[in-house]
Amino acid sequence: QVQLVESGGGLVQAGGSLRLSCAASGRTDSMYAMGWFRQAPGKDRELVAHITLNGGSTYYADSVKGRFTISRDTAKNTVYLQMNSVKPEDTAVYYCAARRFDTYYYTSSQYYDYWGQGTQVTVSS
Repeated sequence: QVQLVESGGGLVQAGGSLRLSCAASGRTDSMYAMGWFRQAPGKDRELVAHITLNGGSTYYADSVKGRFTISRDTAKNTVYLQMNSVKPEDTAVYYCAARRFDTYYYTSSQYYDYWGQGTQVTVSS
């Protein structure tokens, strides 16, 4: 069992920065990869960034590429999402998720085994 707790959400002005954190506990050695999803009202939950915990390879949605950075601190069992140059369209509930196994379909939320409670990010214009 793995528990994920997000933090760092809040209100930020367009163009500003925010850093989200996801602290994992439990059987963290069972995790293969982690990702940050977001869900805006009326929208599907979408993957915005992804990182493998061993190799640290990353993936970003086109909408956030160049603005967001995902990273991990293996010693702290924590994954971060650094959000720079935020836009109003970034407003959403952001969820941290973890997978136990590798998959080709890593952009799909259904392949993730553990989820955090979500943290609200609101970007004002």
